[in-house]
Amino acid sequence: MSIELRHLRCFLAIADTLSITRAAERLHLTQPAVSRTLRSLEQELGARLVDRSTHHLALTDDGLLFRDQAAIAVTAFDRAVGLARHAPWPLRLGHAWSAAGASTQLLLRRWHEEHPDTPLELLRIDDRTAGLARGEVDAALLRGEVSTPGLVTERLTTEPRVAGLPADDPLARHPHLTLADLADRTLALNTVSGTTTLDLWPADSRPTATLTIGNTDDWLAAITGGRAVGVTTTATALMHPHPAMAYVPLPDAPPVPVVLAWRDGPGHPRIPDLLRMAREVVGEGR
Repeated sequence: MSIELRHLRCFLAIADTLSITRAAERLHLTQPAVSRTLRSLEQELGARLVDRSTHHLALTDDGLLFRDQAAIAVTAFDRAVGLARHAPWPLRLGHAWSAAGASTQLLLRRWHEEHPDTPLELLRIDDRTAGLARGEVDAALLRGEVSTPGLVTERLTTEPRVAGLPADDPLARHPHLTLADLADRTLALNTVSGTTTLDLWPADSRPTATLTIGNTDDWLAAITGGRAVGVTTTATALMHPHPAMAYVPLPDAPPVPVVLAWRDGPGHPRIPDLLRMAREVVGEGR
């Protein structure tokens, strides 16, 4: 047997849904067919990609590594077929939260005006690299330090940090706060794509209660529901205003870098144009 594109698509459907049943529904196949395809792929690779020893499927370490490379391969194949058919080649720009902040609309409009032949697709993907490492996007607007191998980054700007609080919280009435003011509260932590960790506080005064969430929507819901407080940047305040939410400056917290990232190696030919425009629209020297 040789590995075919159908094996990769089947594995990626399982990796995305963590369910043989849902993967079968997505692929319009039977569950036994999906299971057989997965077994064949694992046998050919000589590695176990999916842990089926519990009630819930999970990717093994080999599966996690293979997922990203399989996604890049499938995306490259689909892109090549599209180009051969002379289909438009959109430039996919990922972000995990808040895009380019207040500059988002200007970036999108200027791109449309200057490059009408290349659609710029803005995609929110709840992932540390906003789908870039897996090949789901061509470039990404990311916050915080980016250490993923194979990515190139350029810092565009920095954003001040703010505290996110329920609007009726007594602290919400303050003109500014310190990290110490939040140390005795339950802290909402986005462990998937967020930039806030307990390391932001001194070791002897870190919050002891945390609430783990996976995306911006859940972060907002946890805070507006009175379950936690949070730390984010001014971009969130601009992009996600909410009548039940208050954003208060945290001047003693270090700012967060905003970078444009892309994969090292051949990529979309318009990435240099995107970088130039991002410098002009988002960058600190604009």
